[in-house]
Amino acid sequence: MPTVSEIAGFLESRVPSALKMDFDNVGLLAGFPDREVTRVLIVLDITLEAVEEAVSMGAELIVSHHPVIFTPMRRILDTDPEGLRIIRLLQENLSAICLHTNLDRLEGGVNTALINALGGVDEEMLDMGCVCTLSEPTALEGFLAQTRDALSAPDIRFYDAGRIVERLAVCGGAGGDILYEAARLGCDTVLTGEIKHHQWIDGRQMGLNLIEAGHFATENVVTPVLAEMLRSGYPDLDVCLSRLQGPLSRGFEF
Repeated sequence: MPTVSEIAGFLESRVPSALKMDFDNVGLLAGFPDREVTRVLIVLDITLEAVEEAVSMGAELIVSHHPVIFTPMRRILDTDPEGLRIIRLLQENLSAICLHTNLDRLEGGVNTALINALGGVDEEMLDMGCVCTLSEPTALEGFLAQTRDALSAPDIRFYDAGRIVERLAVCGGAGGDILYEAARLGCDTVLTGEIKHHQWIDGRQMGLNLIEAGHFATENVVTPVLAEMLRSGYPDLDVCLSRLQGPLSRGFEF
């Protein structure tokens, strides 16, 4: 069976760290490089619950989208939430590989998965997002219903600019900045996970339909992509998607 470091190398070849943003932290961030892996848990976030889920299923490795260590740490204490997560991870002999903005910017990554879920075609990659055309132009009300179902996103916020949804810009996670490029490219609608207050104001002024579908819902679509990526490289590896993680509105806890 492959080791943790071999799997990290395989993922690096598919999702190069060179694609990440300068502020980011990706790759093998914690654990035991030489440990053999028989089972992997795929999650969006490495939470305490994710660690316990990995332990319960006998996994040796967790692969996540959000980094378990994001900013430089000067100390690791069990009285600190981030420190406790890392301590529990290592206590249970687990390793963590994290693919963040490199997976966001990858063609075939987060935003491709988001477009596919929404029924978009003719994808055009942007720096931190995608533009696509819907296979059928749709009234906003109908598109919102489709989005709720496709992303399992019950708590959508939106602004209706009175335009049919046809040319759509998307960005998984906190991607409100994309609306300025979306307007320049002639999009009628922007869908992302989080939109800041001033971006709502700007987007309305530019006449865009705005859809805030939730950080979790707009990024969790990539976890099956990661699972299939690993299965393609290691057919004998048991790759499992988390059964516990869900959006905050459904009781998911950071």
